Amino acid sequence: MASKFYAQVARTRCVSCGACTHECPRDAIRVWKGCFALVDPLRCIGCGKCKKACPADCIDMKLREADA
Repeated sequence: MASKFYAQVARTRCVSCGACTHECPRDAIRVWKGCFALVDPLRCIGCGKCKKACPADCIDMKLREADA
């Protein structure tokens, strides 16, 4: 069962530093073409380590939609 939360990056504020990629225990984050970080919500466990590590404060924890 997945966590109730997942990480989401505000792409316009992301500085592509990669700090979040180093903190993710599930390897769910990649920097896309040097532009911004992308989170795979299926791999993300919602631990918040990436949010804490982000120097640009551009990662938010979002509530997952309930499966219908």
